[in-house]
Amino acid sequence: MTQILSIKSTQPQKTVNLTDFAVVKVAELIAAEGDPNLALRVAVRPGGCSGFSYEMYFDAQIDDDDLVDEFDNIKVVVDPQSAEMVRGSTLDYKEGLMGAGFAIDNPNVTRSCGCGNSFS
Repeated sequence: MTQILSIKSTQPQKTVNLTDFAVVKVAELIAAEGDPNLALRVAVRPGGCSGFSYEMYFDAQIDDDDLVDEFDNIKVVVDPQSAEMVRGSTLDYKEGLMGAGFAIDNPNVTRSCGCGNSFS
């Protein structure tokens, strides 16, 4: 008789996931900044035509209540209020004929604008 074991992951879900392409690009951008202590901060701010917009920038300051996830030595930092709106999102970096840039796939979005930069 064969017994099948179910193994659950004990690792907590990351607030924001990064694709392999995004990790590489963020690492390149941090290296260009010349400060290996920088983290990528992902935030949500009021604004935009749909109510909220994403904000991403490099930050050397990590507050005690920030949520921090690591991807190959890249730290991604999210403040608690933004975390509720981006939890489960995936950040990707895409290059193509129409340009290159970061894109967020957020499962929490109920409505977004045509430009893709704001949501509700």
